[in-house]
Amino acid sequence: MKKLAGLLIVLLMPLMSMAANYQEGKQYSVVGNKASAKPEVREFFSFYCPHCFRFEPFFANIKKDLPDGVKFIRNHVDFLRMASPEIQAMLTKALVVAQQLPEKEKLVGAIFNYIHVQRATFGSEKDVRNLFVLNGVDGAKFDKLMKSFSVNSVAKQMKKKQDYYAQIGALTGVPTVIVNGKYRINPQELDKNNVEQDYKNLINFLVKLN
Repeated sequence: MKKLAGLLIVLLMPLMSMAANYQEGKQYSVVGNKASAKPEVREFFSFYCPHCFRFEPFFANIKKDLPDGVKFIRNHVDFLRMASPEIQAMLTKALVVAQQLPEKEKLVGAIFNYIHVQRATFGSEKDVRNLFVLNGVDGAKFDKLMKSFSVNSVAKQMKKKQDYYAQIGALTGVPTVIVNGKYRINPQELDKNNVEQDYKNLINFLVKLN
């Protein structure tokens, strides 16, 4: 029995060490009263945010190494000053459309590049449609998806999530990451020598909290 107990302690030591390293109010903050029904990592971002653009490879690696059963959700916001709320809301719908297409990653990258590399401006839905067509999407399919109930419903849910976290003071800028609907990651408190690994470890820790 003593040998078994000793073995369990050795196996649990990494988890105990991780828990000891992460503290509420430091590496993460509790920003909600109720956790999401299923484990999730929600990234609030904007196509107009230069930091979000630079962090695309970072979050791609975070998403790739999520624990089994944890969903990564991208939540576009509409409160940046670089464009009108209407144009930003249109890009929220464009994101939802892209997520339903095989060219998803290519299209997200194309929107970012259009704004930050080409320094171009979206003035209407036609501009977004043209970009999608240039990247292999059938124009008629784009039109149908943009008008669909499912796309508009998901876009409204993103807006609802944005407004909720903004109202309680948890969402003041982007990128912001909230785990399980309840825990906001404070990246400025993570290990500056190995931010990506510390980020992954913190997510692994937070998804197990109630």
